[in-house]
Order: sequence, then C-alpha cells, then structure tokens
Amino acid sequence: MQEDSSVQNENTRDIPRHRLPKRTGRRTTYFLVGALALVGLGLGGVSVATADHATPTPAAVDFDAQARAEAAARADRSVRESTAPVTPSATPASPTPSPSAASPTPSKPAATAKPRPKRTSAPKPTWVIPMKGAQITSCYGARWGTLHAGIDFAMPAGTPIHAAAAGTVVKAGDAGDGYGNSVFIDHRNGYLTHYAHQSSLKVTVGEKVSAGEVIGYEGSTGDSTGPHLHFEVHKAAMWNQIDPAPFLRARGIDVAC
Repeated sequence: MQEDSSVQNENTRDIPRHRLPKRTGRRTTYFLVGALALVGLGLGGVSVATADHATPTPAAVDFDAQARAEAAARADRSVRESTAPVTPSATPASPTPSPSAASPTPSKPAATAKPRPKRTSAPKPTWVIPMKGAQITSCYGARWGTLHAGIDFAMPAGTPIHAAAAGTVVKAGDAGDGYGNSVFIDHRNGYLTHYAHQSSLKVTVGEKVSAGEVIGYEGSTGDSTGPHLHFEVHKAAMWNQIDPAPFLRARGIDVAC
C-alpha cells in the first residue's frame, strides 16, 4: 500500500498542475452610453449595469422616456402661456440717427490767430518848420538899409505857431523892443529860436515844450506892417542871429530862401 501510495504521489508530482484562470470580474460601466444619452436627451437617467460575470447583460434603457417627458412639459407650458393675459408692450420706435450722428463731421481745428504786426510809429522829427504851408515874404539879409535877421512866414492872422524843436521857454511877452509878443526857446544845444509879432502866446517862461507844439498864434504886434511870423535862430547867445535857411536845411527842413 505504501508503495502504491508513493507511486501515486510521484505520479501526482509529475502531473503538471494547472490553475484555472481566475475569473476577474470586469466591471464594465456603460458610461459611454450614459454620456450619449445625456447629450441627446438633455436630461434623464441611464441605467448602468454592472456585472461581475464575464458576459454581463446590460440593463434596458428607455431612450424615449426623456423625449416624451420634454414633449409633455412643452405642451403643458404652451397651455399655460396661452391662457395668461397678454399685455401689449409699448416699444418705442427706434430713433432715426441724424446725419451728424451717423457720420460725424470732423471739427475743424481752431484757427490760430496770426500775430498782428506791431505798429511802429515813425519817430518824431527833431526839428519842424514853425509854420507849415506859409508864404515866405522875406528872407535873412539886408533890407531897407538894415539887416533883416530872420525869415518872415505869412499866413492869415490867428494861424498856430509851432516850436521848431524841443526846449525850454526862456522869454515870453512884449519887451518893447519892436518884436511885439515874442517867445524865446533854448534848445540846450547852443541854439535858441525866436518867434515874434504873435497876436497871443500860449506858453510861459520856464515851460518845457516839444517839437511841433503850439506856442502861440500869428499876429502883427510890435513893428509890423501885417500879420506874419518873424522867425530867428540865435547861436551861442541871445541876439547873435544867424541865417535860419541853411540851419534848417541841415536838419531836413527846406525853405525857399
């Protein structure tokens, strides 16, 4: 018996042992089916069958249930909406855009103000003619056996007399010397000017005058035969008369003497 047992054991050892393949329960989830159902129907449940057997039997899925449910819901909603009172809405008409709003016109840039040229007044002349437009009736030189020491300008009585240049009045009035009402102006450059036979004076001693300023009015006072201005130029000292014609020409004033 023992021998048979040993033989049996040896035979048993020589026989290769085969283990039955272990059946692994493959859990197959039909998520793909569920995903497709959700995409196609929007809502609804998908029965997922899980089996531990090698060939599971999937659960039956009702694909038409969700569609029927949605159709019923739409029918019920349409019935409710048809019975609800309708309130007309006052929808304002769309405003018609104005041409300016539709195509805005670009604004013109502000015009840059051009700088105005500065007005430069011509400088006032240093010397002027004492009675412009007058007729010269006598020039400097010998007359009637004596020296006529100035130039006579004749205009109607009352014509304004102008200072030949700026200066200070050093004598004004009638001194009884035959010149009648006369004015002396010191120009502070070594020269004086003398204006005689005036009907009235407009300046006083010590007054400062400018070139062209009115100092009195033409007349015929003193030793005079008619209304005129007797004009003299004194150099370096009073009563040192010189010819006014070349003196005035040297200063831009031409007289017909």
